[in-house]
Amino acid sequence: MPGNKILIIDDDNKNIFALTATLRVRKFQTLSALSAKDGIKLIEHDPAIGIVLMDMMMPDMDGYEAIRTIRKSEYGKLPLIAVTAQAMIGDKEKCLQAGADDYISKPINVDALLLVLNKYVKGG
Repeated sequence: MPGNKILIIDDDNKNIFALTATLRVRKFQTLSALSAKDGIKLIEHDPAIGIVLMDMMMPDMDGYEAIRTIRKSEYGKLPLIAVTAQAMIGDKEKCLQAGADDYISKPINVDALLLVLNKYVKGG
């Protein structure tokens, strides 16, 4: 059973800082990783992670590949939310097709983010 911790995977420290600050003010517990590979390792070792906010545009392994990798693992049911500056027509569908449960575009609208999180996080 997944926990209530939110894992933020983003290669930009400023994005991680802003999301972490926003979520902590609202009493969410957060973890972060600067790469998809590090994020996947955290998922494997921390059963308290209950949802992942995944940046889609990262070097090495992008969010699309990371989502597909997680979906094929024993953690495949974990809610994965695509977070991306790619907000063109078709980008949301591309994220969902890769296996994301939901989609938030950057710059992040906090109210929209909270609505999405409340669908997946218990007792946030």
